[in-house]
Amino acid sequence: MNIDIIGDIHGCFPEFKQLTKKMGYTWETGIPLHPSGRILGFVGDLTDRGPNSLQVIEVVHELVINQKLAKYAPGNHCNKLYRYFSGNKVQVSHGLETTVAEYETLSIREQKKIRKKFMELYERSPLYQHLDEGRLIIAHAGIRRDYIGQYGNKVKTFVLYGDINGSKHPDGSPIRKDWAGSYEGNAWIVYGHTPVPHARKVNRTYNIDTGCVFGGKLTAIRYPEMELQDVPSSMPYLAEKFRTSFD
Repeated sequence: MNIDIIGDIHGCFPEFKQLTKKMGYTWETGIPLHPSGRILGFVGDLTDRGPNSLQVIEVVHELVINQKLAKYAPGNHCNKLYRYFSGNKVQVSHGLETTVAEYETLSIREQKKIRKKFMELYERSPLYQHLDEGRLIIAHAGIRRDYIGQYGNKVKTFVLYGDINGSKHPDGSPIRKDWAGSYEGNAWIVYGHTPVPHARKVNRTYNIDTGCVFGGKLTAIRYPEMELQDVPSSMPYLAEKFRTSFD
């Protein structure tokens, strides 16, 4: 399997396009296609905070659902947008407000189309991707070794939000334990969720959320080569959004 896995895009469509082009994908048909048949993977959080969330949805839906040329694992922002589109009562905050603002500029007909596409993408994708005969896992916030192959509520919470127990930092953000530090599995786990200044390799795990929407960069990892590629963000840099300590 030859797959290029992209970190949290968060509506940063120009960087997504630039990164795929850097890796040899062409966009002549309106979606990124690789001449040697490589496919794309996504760690989730396609939308929110950035300026072009709906464009990202359009392209990823086409790749995953219609062309079968990509693998997608939903993130916590994807889960929240799905609940919003389902009519559930969710807080339109923490980035969702930017996607909703884009959505509300559309005609009713266009709203129905993009809503249907996103809900189909979400519903037809597994909680995490178990690929290459178990040698590669794409999970939004990661996954514990003993959770691999399971799909219950505990696993869902872990995959979407990380290793949390309800405790919070003084600023209100959740305290996430560093599960990767104790991971001893043989499968490579590629994930995102927690913005880091540079892609972080610990044991056989890679965090490739390098905070594009916070002014960092958009990062991809090429499998099986395990080579990193990135492009700089066009967004303002917000240093406080990046995690640098994992004690």
